[in-house]
Amino acid sequence: MAWRAANLTTAARAGALAASLQQEVLLLRRFLLGFAAVLVAAPIAMPKAHAADQKLTVLLDWFVNPDHATILSAEYSGAFKRHGLDVKIIAPADPSLPPRQIAAGQADLALTYQPQLYLMADQGLPVVRVGTVINKPLNVLATISDSGIKTMKDFKGKKIGFSVAGLDDSVVDTMLEYAGVSPKDVTLVNVNFALVTALTSHQVDGVIGAYRNFEVNELKGMGKTPVTFTPEDYGVPPDDELVFIANKKEAHDPKITAFLEALQEGTTYLEAHPDEMWAAFIKQHPDLNNKLNKTAWYQTLSYFAKNPFTLDQKRYTDYEKFMYDHKLIKTQPPLSDYAIELKAS
Repeated sequence: MAWRAANLTTAARAGALAASLQQEVLLLRRFLLGFAAVLVAAPIAMPKAHAADQKLTVLLDWFVNPDHATILSAEYSGAFKRHGLDVKIIAPADPSLPPRQIAAGQADLALTYQPQLYLMADQGLPVVRVGTVINKPLNVLATISDSGIKTMKDFKGKKIGFSVAGLDDSVVDTMLEYAGVSPKDVTLVNVNFALVTALTSHQVDGVIGAYRNFEVNELKGMGKTPVTFTPEDYGVPPDDELVFIANKKEAHDPKITAFLEALQEGTTYLEAHPDEMWAAFIKQHPDLNNKLNKTAWYQTLSYFAKNPFTLDQKRYTDYEKFMYDHKLIKTQPPLSDYAIELKAS
């Protein structure tokens, strides 16, 4: 399975669980009271910055992969330097840590996923969305042609594998109901992120949580013919796949605005020079030089937000309602509690 399997992806989306977030809040409180452990991570090598550059620390959601191309492009193209920034990018050893690190003021920015924003807000973490990297959903419900499933209705009496309890099954239930199938007529099986293995070994008939730019391509590489159903076509509101969060107290710091401006320049550079950036990417990360990552690199180009500042308010409030209606969160706070739109200078 793509880079997720290679890098123990079980934790990558597990931070979306409300239960784990409750534990994170308890740990955060202890952290703020005196626990000063530093994030165990591997910083990505960067050029030396000028002494006048402002230091800014960015925590990725997990190990480096093609979803981070615009950030790496901003560094490679010199955009961060032009905006007076000395950016340190850290790939966390434990992806559950970045939100807590941001809340505790241990870093300036961290990557996370839109659905997780509501869980963090529900638990009172003092973090807020300030920018977007990928502004389209990547999640799909996937099966393979030899399963005989051609429409959502064909899932009746079948098994669907999932990884994230609560969110994944809410998405599946919504899709089934939209297609006129009772969720009671489908069995959900926790496959612990082994999505492709569970599907190709016929442990399940379909999987939710497969990514359009990774697992779907992995299936093709195995000689399988994927059949996919996108949640947004079956009643689930679309979401931003990858967003930046900051501490609420620091969200309006000018260096965060400068970072987003540099990120926008990096996105433009990536669009204009995708081959050059792929070559730079695999030079820096030769272990990721394979067909699957290369396919993902080019396929993901169309998913990056051209303007990282832009906040689609309706999209965020619609997804909040979805989370609330499915009892994934206890309250519906105002948008400004968990997402803001900064202004470019």
